[in-house]
Amino acid sequence: MPTEICPAQCRAARGLLDWSQEELAQAAGLSRSTVRDFEAGRHELQRASATLLVQTLAGAGVLLLGPTEAGLGQGVRLVRPAE
Repeated sequence: MPTEICPAQCRAARGLLDWSQEELAQAAGLSRSTVRDFEAGRHELQRASATLLVQTLAGAGVLLLGPTEAGLGQGVRLVRPAE
């Protein structure tokens, strides 16, 4: 499982899950301001916070995709069935 996430992936993952910043923060055990500031590009996440976000999103069925050799950028995919 990757332990890195970029702000755009975080926003996209929340969109797939239909989660607010508050819902993601609560699920990951982080403050809303941490999620808000990270998504806005105001600061990088500490490694522990990034790990919590990645694990939380993975547990909810989100797969983080890294950049590919074909030059495609990072992305997200929902791997659980839609409800």
